[in-house]
Amino acid sequence: MATLLHIDSAVFPQGSASRDVTAAFVKSWLEEHPEGKVVYRDLAANPLPHLDVAAASAGADDALRAELAAELAAADAVLIGAPMYNFTIPSTLKAWLDQVIIVGHNAALPDGPVAGTQFTVVASRGGSYAPGTPRESFEFVQNYMEKVLTGMLGAEVDFIVPELTLAPMRPEMAELVPLAEASRAKAFEEAAQKAKDLAARIAA
Repeated sequence: MATLLHIDSAVFPQGSASRDVTAAFVKSWLEEHPEGKVVYRDLAANPLPHLDVAAASAGADDALRAELAAELAAADAVLIGAPMYNFTIPSTLKAWLDQVIIVGHNAALPDGPVAGTQFTVVASRGGSYAPGTPRESFEFVQNYMEKVLTGMLGAEVDFIVPELTLAPMRPEMAELVPLAEASRAKAFEEAAQKAKDLAARIAA
């Protein structure tokens, strides 16, 4: 039975692009794996504590960190909703990463328990930070997530990027609404297809 670990971090429970796209991914995943298991953490509704000196010193001997690390190690695939807040990831998601990444236990190892695990990150953002755009250098979601997940955990990372999500709500972005709609539609298509492909790959 395949297990998908699903992490959401968007503050708003409704109307969130990242939540909508991760939900579409899970739906497609379960269609391919009806007997599969989805372990869900909503970091906005149930935030984790920031890493403190006691937990950092204890490492895998800390009860919460051990629980999170075991949950991650048991996953066949991981799905993360990572909206851009102030050019980077939500603090709740950073807290999860700080707690779950344990050097010498699952990180910074040549062949750790998470090495090779496929992570799919839904990196939604209100504007566009794509290569060639004026704010390309402000993009610290994909850059950070790719580096920390591959560099620390040895994971494989794929991205789905719904852009311009604020366009329908901002009059000054009205001319960008068609691009926003196209980006949203593409994100849903990618979520469905990537979930299907990943489910098939794991089942093979």
